[in-house]
Amino acid sequence: MNKISILSRSGLVALGALAMSPAHAAWTLNMNEGVTDLTSKVFGLHMLIFWICVVIGIGVFGVMLYSVIVHRKSRGFEASHFHESTVVEIAWTVVPFIILIAVAIPAAGTLLQIEDSSNPDMTIRVTGHQWLWEYDYVDADVHFFSRLDRDSDNARRLNSGIDPNTVENYLRNVDNPMVVPVDTKVRLLLTASDVIHSWWVPELGGKKDAIPGYINDMWFQANKPGVYRGQCAELCGRGHAFMPIVVKVVSQSDYDAWVREQGGNPNSDSELATGQPSTNEANAEAQTSADESATAGNATEARTEDGSTNDPQAAEESIVGTGESDNEGADDAEAREAEASDDRGSPKVPDPDQEDQSSASDSEQQDGSAAAGDEMSRDALMSQGKEVYGNLCAACHQPDGSGMPAAGFPAMKGSAVATGDVDTHISQILNGKGAMPPYKGTLDDKQIAAVVTYERNAFGNDTGDVVQPSQVAAQR
Repeated sequence: MNKISILSRSGLVALGALAMSPAHAAWTLNMNEGVTDLTSKVFGLHMLIFWICVVIGIGVFGVMLYSVIVHRKSRGFEASHFHESTVVEIAWTVVPFIILIAVAIPAAGTLLQIEDSSNPDMTIRVTGHQWLWEYDYVDADVHFFSRLDRDSDNARRLNSGIDPNTVENYLRNVDNPMVVPVDTKVRLLLTASDVIHSWWVPELGGKKDAIPGYINDMWFQANKPGVYRGQCAELCGRGHAFMPIVVKVVSQSDYDAWVREQGGNPNSDSELATGQPSTNEANAEAQTSADESATAGNATEARTEDGSTNDPQAAEESIVGTGESDNEGADDAEAREAEASDDRGSPKVPDPDQEDQSSASDSEQQDGSAAAGDEMSRDALMSQGKEVYGNLCAACHQPDGSGMPAAGFPAMKGSAVATGDVDTHISQILNGKGAMPPYKGTLDDKQIAAVVTYERNAFGNDTGDVVQPSQVAAQR
């Protein structure tokens, strides 16, 4: 009795605590209806089958209860023997068959509509990387990467000292969301560069795997503007929990303005959007093959580009080292971003709430020689270099440059690279080494010059070196 009393009291305390704690989501017992016509039809189908099940349940259990209560032995009833009854055999075969047919007709129509991605208004190619998403708007010439936002990334780290409850949309927010117009049929072409991922935003309906070397497609058409959140729904590695999806649905005019801000053309019309092959955009398989992607091949297995295993001695001289690549921070995501494709230097999508814009546009990269000619002050280089280091390197090499040698990420403080030959330092960031990918397709000359200057003059590395963009341009 004492044990039961203690358990009862503990249960009441737990229920009271739950009642007083702040709700993290709206309490509901049913499915989310979503914001598309398709999700509404799925919800309607769900409710139809639910009520059919309710009727069947009431009928079956009603007859059982009636029989048990009215025809019980204490009232003098004898059990009937009818297991050889032809009528009963036919009834319990035909009735379920009719029910299944009644359910199958609307279900088949809805399933066909789910898979019908023909005649889209726009097409977006989505590539999953460990652990971030890449979006190519093939109709508007816009391209960017989308990863876990900095606030969530900082809070999730061990001993960060940040209370996750103070971070808005913790682990559910990104730096660059997908932006689409309302009332527009959007087709997604899904693939991956390394392992199987799965793109899933419940309120938009559908969940489809992104598989390396293969292209899946799905579609949605949002009826309401707003921000809709999802996540990777396939266990894709240690960083699976840090791979959210955010879709912003806006008006057509706001979408057109956003596309222009990214340097794209909202009025362009690619052949891929109408379902025809496009020689310039359709070859996602080639762009995500193991030979082209560090995450698919050498990076996650700590191999060099020629396929050989990295020399442990050489790892000490490498900025990244030979440790197995994982998701301990944004540096790994940036590494995969840079290796994902050699010709992708397009700008990231600017988030109105974020000022972190570390990627350079194609035009800036193509005009790198002009930018390289601009001399920058030491203070400007250190300031920009600190930002680049914080975005790309701090998660693995630590904000104080102490590194994580046990995980294969050597310290920047006193590093042979950061205190040695300047040209070697620049070359390693441009071209990569071991598990570290090349950043020449992701960062412009000013950003590379800035981060090299910062690494050589921070963490006690008082080399006094000031690297200019022209020095970086000379090695491209």
